[in-house]
Amino acid sequence: MLEPQDLRLRQRDYLLRLMRAMAAQLDAEPLLNLVIAQAVELLAGNYGLIALYNPNQRLEIRAAYGLTPSLWSAFDEILHVLESEGPQSSHMSNELSRLANALNVPLRQVVALPMVTGDQQLGMMLVLRAALNVGFTADDRQLLSAFVDFAAIAVNNSQLYAEAIAERGRLDAIIESSADGMMMLDTRWRITRFNAAMERLTGWSREEALGRPCAEVLAIHNQQGVNICLTACPLQLFPDNDHPSVEGWVTHRDGHEIYVGSSYSVVREPTGRFGGAIANIRDITKQKRDEQQQSTFISVMSHELKTPVAIIKGYASTLSRTDVKLNKATKAEMLTGIEEEADRLARLIGDLLEVSRMQAGGLRLHPAPFDLSELAADVVAAFAATVDQRFEFQLRFEPKLPHVYADQERIRMVLSNLISNAIKYSPEGGVIRLGGWPENGHVLSYVTDEGIGIAQEELPKLFTPFYRVDNRLARETQGAGLGLYLTKSIIEAHGGRMWADSTVGKGSRFYWTLPIAPPSLPDVEPSMILANGE
Repeated sequence: MLEPQDLRLRQRDYLLRLMRAMAAQLDAEPLLNLVIAQAVELLAGNYGLIALYNPNQRLEIRAAYGLTPSLWSAFDEILHVLESEGPQSSHMSNELSRLANALNVPLRQVVALPMVTGDQQLGMMLVLRAALNVGFTADDRQLLSAFVDFAAIAVNNSQLYAEAIAERGRLDAIIESSADGMMMLDTRWRITRFNAAMERLTGWSREEALGRPCAEVLAIHNQQGVNICLTACPLQLFPDNDHPSVEGWVTHRDGHEIYVGSSYSVVREPTGRFGGAIANIRDITKQKRDEQQQSTFISVMSHELKTPVAIIKGYASTLSRTDVKLNKATKAEMLTGIEEEADRLARLIGDLLEVSRMQAGGLRLHPAPFDLSELAADVVAAFAATVDQRFEFQLRFEPKLPHVYADQERIRMVLSNLISNAIKYSPEGGVIRLGGWPENGHVLSYVTDEGIGIAQEELPKLFTPFYRVDNRLARETQGAGLGLYLTKSIIEAHGGRMWADSTVGKGSRFYWTLPIAPPSLPDVEPSMILANGE
């Protein structure tokens, strides 16, 4: 038997080993294996195991010494006794004998102690001996008790560390999968975290962005190109605000611009000093474009409505004056002007109503099979009667073109808008061609002109509402920029597509597709059906 002084030295030696292990290892499994190995060695035992409580409050073996995992399930009954009766249960010796016989393993002595930290019991530690005549003494229990208490702290710390790692993993997954851009800044406004959404928004990879100043990577700027992050950083401009925000433009590294809203959650040190921030960046380009479009709408409509109203008012005022003598030709000219401007107002209001219906999802179609080439010929005839000899119309539809399945009056509007634009933007006249052919279950059609053409950079914007190409002829002609938007919306409502191609100075070509009408069943007399017995 060891003297008390020797016991204390031995205990101190093993506790020092455990402390070193705690400092070097917080991963649960290696730490548990080390703890049970040290405990068995401390008591000169042969076997040992550590069982921790699982979420269902059942003891579950997590580490063992001298016992292979295949033998662990055989200890379930002993663990059940420990759960229900505790380590001092009178049934322990009987269960140990039964287990030794079942496993053919010499298990003759056992000491079991609870692993407790604070008021929480984490599990049990068991040390077993094979010798029959060498039992565990009170000194052994005392020696193991001090070791177990310290081991419980180590295990608890390991569990807390594992929980912290798991929580950090969950947080990382949330940040990484966020649809909004998220980044973390340190006390010097340098980036320490940068998620995938930020990579998409800015074009910067996280490897490049980490460690760089926020003002360099995000670089939010105003309409004049001034870097707001440098001149008016909300984190510095509003130091007492825990949730400052800013909006502005960001230039992606591929050159395109997006409009973002950036809000910040400030982290403060106990002294109140700035300790960093979390930035949440959302792409609100669509909302910004909508605001700009609404502003454009008000401006365009004010101009477009004011002009015909002023003309109508002027003519009406002149006609109503009794002090002015007007001949019949002048009166007829003024009345014609009033009628034309009233028609212009009606068309404009009609276009606005159509736009409103489309945006509300209320565009109604009445589709039916019809011959697109015949409709095109009818529309062309109406235009040919109103234009001068500078224009020539050519129809180049494929013979026996399949019927399309569409709303004929809506498609008439499409053809009228496209031909009207071809005339309007061909000041020198030229040939206007309409044609089409079947392709992949659709009829592919086109309208071409020999007018001024459209620059390639303008083509993607052609079909947006209130947009008009920025050239002299566009500024001199009437229009609210709704025609092509309505035209494309009508085609897409039929399940078709519309696009344009153009060369400046040589003209433009507009393409669109419409579905081919399904074949109709031939009319069959009822008597024929009965005669065939079907």
